[in-house]
Amino acid sequence: MSLNNGELSERKKLILKAIIDAHIENGEPVGSRYIMQNAQIAYSSATIRNEMAELEELGYLEQPHTSAGRVPSELGYRFYVDTMLSHYAMTQREIAELNNLMRVKQAEVDTILEQASKLASALTNYTGISVKPKPTAASISRFETVWVDSRSFILVMVTSTGVAKSKFVRLGFDASRETAARLAAALNANLAGLSADQITLPAIMRMEAAMGIDSVLVNPIIKCIYETMSELDDGDVRFEGINRLLQYPEYADIGRFKRLLGALEEKQDILDLVSGARADNVNIYIGSENTVDVMQNSSLIFKTVHRRGHTVGAIGIIGPCRMDYSRVVTMIEHLATQVSSMLDGDESQTNLLNGGEHNAGKG
Repeated sequence: MSLNNGELSERKKLILKAIIDAHIENGEPVGSRYIMQNAQIAYSSATIRNEMAELEELGYLEQPHTSAGRVPSELGYRFYVDTMLSHYAMTQREIAELNNLMRVKQAEVDTILEQASKLASALTNYTGISVKPKPTAASISRFETVWVDSRSFILVMVTSTGVAKSKFVRLGFDASRETAARLAAALNANLAGLSADQITLPAIMRMEAAMGIDSVLVNPIIKCIYETMSELDDGDVRFEGINRLLQYPEYADIGRFKRLLGALEEKQDILDLVSGARADNVNIYIGSENTVDVMQNSSLIFKTVHRRGHTVGAIGIIGPCRMDYSRVVTMIEHLATQVSSMLDGDESQTNLLNGGEHNAGKG
């Protein structure tokens, strides 16, 4: 029986783990005979049947039809993920694939996240996701100007998360190279570090005062800054390998699969999940723990990615509840850690995969 504090006995844990491992591998209901023959559990068939019946009563197993076999419930998967995940040892090929990602030199965070998502999908055979979350208070930490000619220049804005954005500014009047440089200095002195709602009329008036006879530049520049901050506030979710889900029987119902695609395209629920996620762990949402109704036969696993302490995105996987959690959690943990290290420019971390074990995190 279960213990008084709600924990399962060691025997129940052993049998539950054997059933979940077998169901993940085969996708079929698991019976006591299979457990005896394949799980190397030294209990009689009657004992295993009794324990399976009690695990079903407790909500950890379900019996999909009148056969003797059981499948894990969401509660069973959650208990498995929280207490029984073992370390997954990556193959040399997987390590090589992950390390190859670290050689990418693209400057844009979005590109790196998409490539990491694509790799996660290929290595796990589930659908990969990359998320650019909605920032809580987007701001421009540094401004630079690149003078092009007397009627145009490029305004470069480096965000608080380290992403560089640029706007081509065409003027209806002449401006010198020195004026463009003075504009950058005035922006850094008066607007750097402010969120959109902090760029108020007094701040704009200070900018105009700093620019003096060239204050006519301020209005078009403020417009560029607002446009850029609006883009930063959008957030985005991209998917890699959606069609991989079709090979799993959980997605055989095409109508339900199309509804899932429609829900994923809305993106808002996933953006909200990532925005409120724990930054230190791999986050795991099983079945009905997802806020999207049509994802109730799916699991969402992701980990946030950081640059200099700021969350700049997330990498994850969507697949059936019957998922190889140990393998997926290990992959996502390593990918997110490696990408964060690369974005920080910490070369000492780029070969993290080459040594030591790393325990899978839990959501």
